[in-house]
Amino acid sequence: MTNGEEDVVAGAGEKQQEEPAPRLASTFAELGLCPELVEACDAMQWKQPTRIQAETIPHALEGRDLIALAQTGSGKTGAFALPILEALLEKRDTNQSFFACVLSPTRELAIQIAEQFEALGSAIGLRCAVLVGGVDRMQQVLALGKRPHIVVLDEADKLLNVEFEKALDDILKEIPKERRTFLFSATMTKKVNKLQRACLRNPVKVEAASKYSTVDTLKQVFYFVPADYKDKRLGALNRFKAKDCNIIICTDVASRGLDIQGVNVVINYDIPMNSKDYVHRVGRTARAGQSGFAASLVNQYEAQWFVQIEKLLGKKIDQCKVDREEVMILREPISDAKRLALTKMKESGGHKNRRKMGDDEEEVEDRVHSKRAKTSKSRRR
Repeated sequence: MTNGEEDVVAGAGEKQQEEPAPRLASTFAELGLCPELVEACDAMQWKQPTRIQAETIPHALEGRDLIALAQTGSGKTGAFALPILEALLEKRDTNQSFFACVLSPTRELAIQIAEQFEALGSAIGLRCAVLVGGVDRMQQVLALGKRPHIVVLDEADKLLNVEFEKALDDILKEIPKERRTFLFSATMTKKVNKLQRACLRNPVKVEAASKYSTVDTLKQVFYFVPADYKDKRLGALNRFKAKDCNIIICTDVASRGLDIQGVNVVINYDIPMNSKDYVHRVGRTARAGQSGFAASLVNQYEAQWFVQIEKLLGKKIDQCKVDREEVMILREPISDAKRLALTKMKESGGHKNRRKMGDDEEEVEDRVHSKRAKTSKSRRR
């Protein structure tokens, strides 16, 4: 038996020795970033690279295309922003223009990504343009007059939905063929394969998480609540970020990639029919190594969707029991607070915009009935 055969065929009961995994960089300097960017990371209090950053940045600095899967709150924006800025710094002493195009499915996420670029590049005089709907068209034409060299696709699973597909195809046809493409997302779907074939060239694939997962620092629970008992985006987000308000009520628009510091708790009033949307929702807390808590209110008609979420995550989520006596104690002060809030809402509106008495209650009832209709439709299936 040759040495090669001995390496392949192990003796009975013996385990083959696996090669140790390569050591990941523990500092941003070890990743190969220039001193200016290392200082920028330190200024943002990024003590060490996250796993997705440590695994992808070295490949990006080598000029490779990337397709990367990582949990929400794991530092994906930094993973593609840092190598882009490194490449920009390498080109600053030449006459060649060098731009990056960041594509995002929502206005809020586009602004957040731009803010992170500006924070990382503040010391090097970085200028970042945000191209979103609702602004002057000529400004966008002028901003897009420079042909981008690197295309970054963030939250790729949403970008490949039908509503974004045509616009994305048009962009990919117009940009230079000689480019680098980074594809990052918290979740990957079959649609990603289409984009990979279209615009990625021999990409490095990095999975810093299982296909669908949440971080270990996130505690998840659910409360079973019978259905009969379940009752200016940027401005609201800015007030929440500034801590002018402690609670924000939002739709799934806010679940896609937004990074808001200090979010400790996420409450799912209803259960998303798409299990991957749950991963994005609860990913608004327990970010960047912090702890968090996610609670879901599940009625009897939504239980089937919650089971699918558990299958996707590969783990059971604990059920919390509700103490009825404690709930009834809180019911009266909560009802008083609701009436006071509705009164303030009516009084704060202008004379022309003042709503009719009872409109707010009717809107609440409409939303509750809408949810009941959704669950009753499921019940009829």
